[in-house]
Amino acid sequence: MSVIGVGIDVCDIERFGESLERTPGLRARLFTPGEAERPLASLAARFAAKEALAKALGAPTGLAWHDAEVLSESSGRPHFALRGTVAATAADQGVRVVHLSLSHDAGIASAMVVLES
Repeated sequence: MSVIGVGIDVCDIERFGESLERTPGLRARLFTPGEAERPLASLAARFAAKEALAKALGAPTGLAWHDAEVLSESSGRPHFALRGTVAATAADQGVRVVHLSLSHDAGIASAMVVLES
């Protein structure tokens, strides 16, 4: 396996919450129904994860937010469910493995994504 792409993103949790309040439809546009139920810090981390994934893929246009869903294993470990536009882009680039790490502390949420062939 070799690394195809790496992406990282950070998100100010309070400012992200203000954006969600100011634009009521934003939550539904960015998150699947399962993601949308999570607490604010978790939402900010998931937003950062989707941004980090897009960066790791080279920031192509046309990716749909709902086509990269952040899920948690029973252990709490996060992972992506890719579908549609994101799955097609990843497949075109030869992505076979997606590694995801999330964190939130001191008002900042962060995510890192590594793509491997």
